[in-house]
Amino acid sequence: MAKAKKGFSRSDRIAEQIQRELAELTRKGLKDPRAGWITITAVEVTRDYSHAKVYYTVMVENTREATQEALDSSAGYLRNELGRAIKMFSMPQLHFVYDDSVERGMHLTSLINQVAREDAEKFGEQAEGAAGEGQDEGKAE
Repeated sequence: MAKAKKGFSRSDRIAEQIQRELAELTRKGLKDPRAGWITITAVEVTRDYSHAKVYYTVMVENTREATQEALDSSAGYLRNELGRAIKMFSMPQLHFVYDDSVERGMHLTSLINQVAREDAEKFGEQAEGAAGEGQDEGKAE
């Protein structure tokens, strides 16, 4: 009998659990005043579960460096708390990486909107001009 394939690998499930727990810990358990509004966007765990890249964003852009320092200095505390919440043989070392995908997405959206406005202005004038010429020809006949 063939085995059914599972939807997620074990490392994916562990990464998802780490993300949920870290989101809760940064919201409630992190007392560092440098750590403001942090959103954990993703976690990637290595195959041997020894390291985890934790991607995050901040609400206020100018607090980015201070938040990075706060997360780096509290990585040991967060790892210890994760070890209490998640039962694993060895908890991975946490490496915090700023996730700029949200900013890139907003920048691309603004570029697309800008091009759409320019096209609407450009083609809107041409369409009005063509429509106006057709009306003038009808009156002359």
